[in-house]
Amino acid sequence: YIQHIYERNDIVDYSHRLSVSYYKTIATLNESHKIYLVQHQKTNKIYVKKILDVYNKDIYLYLSQNHICGIPQIIDLYEDEYKNQLTVIENYVSGYSLEDKMNTSDLNIDSIYQYMLELCSILEKLHSYQPPIIHRDIKPSNVIITEHNHVILLDFNAAKYFTDSSANDTVLLGTKGYAAPEQYGFGSSTPRTDIYALGILLKELTSSLSSNTKEFDEIINKCTQINPADRYQSVIELKEALKQNKSPMKAESNNQTAFRNFLPPGYRTSTPWKIILSSLVYLFVFWLCLSLEVKNTTGFALWLERIFFLLIMLSVVFINFNYLDIQRFFPLCKHKNSLIHYIGIILFDLIIVLLLFIILFILESILF
Repeated sequence: YIQHIYERNDIVDYSHRLSVSYYKTIATLNESHKIYLVQHQKTNKIYVKKILDVYNKDIYLYLSQNHICGIPQIIDLYEDEYKNQLTVIENYVSGYSLEDKMNTSDLNIDSIYQYMLELCSILEKLHSYQPPIIHRDIKPSNVIITEHNHVILLDFNAAKYFTDSSANDTVLLGTKGYAAPEQYGFGSSTPRTDIYALGILLKELTSSLSSNTKEFDEIINKCTQINPADRYQSVIELKEALKQNKSPMKAESNNQTAFRNFLPPGYRTSTPWKIILSSLVYLFVFWLCLSLEVKNTTGFALWLERIFFLLIMLSVVFINFNYLDIQRFFPLCKHKNSLIHYIGIILFDLIIVLLLFIILFILESILF
């Protein structure tokens, strides 16, 4: 009977190992964290493979069997007990991390509200399991914003079940700066541990905005209390606080912020010296373009060329300063690598300038 059990376990283990072998590595996403892009050799579908040295296998098994919206679907698992490693195959999620959006100043008050509310909804489901699942590593790089502008929460390496509030955490799993005090051994991780991390995340997101805002200060302060009992007691409570914080007065403030976003570069921050400097630059550009003289060109043809040269100059300014997030239309401009990012901006400038010259040439061919 015992031999039969061992044989059955070997069959299950072998089948998982065999299924994982169906995935061919096609790219390395993060070598230091052992994260790879893979392709299933039969279906040709693209997935992400993670090889974990620190993990809770029960968490991953549970999530693979109880998928929730807002986290990548787990496709397959294989544990190598000799190496103490867990291989996880999960759906590939296309998008940008909140860290990317912070670095490219691609956030505003409304988007922060939306992302925080969606994170609360994801954690509400995780915390509602019995026993609750605590993520314990919520940070900008672990939150992906999809192409449809929705939140996906990644990386459950540090996650654990909440079972006993009297047992202190003995090993720090999480990220310094986002980990709650109890993760350093001053208590047990509970759902309020994730609330602390959400408070730190909210603080980081608002700090990345071009204009200083104190709109979330009260919420941040309550989330990040040292004593867990002084924080919001659940993500449901935090979500309600976020909704109430967006009062009519707050909405009016957000409308003013939205209006500022439509102002040209140099005016959006309301900084006096930037407004003065940008005004001088715009005046010079307008004067230079609208007083332009072109040999053997007069009348309407001359003004057409002047207007197009003005459009060319303004388009370069708007692209370089990412007016209304225009860089999102050219993927290289959003690349994490700074060199590729700036090369992308230059290429985008050249493409727009070339298109404007082509349009000008076509118009002149038709009209003159």
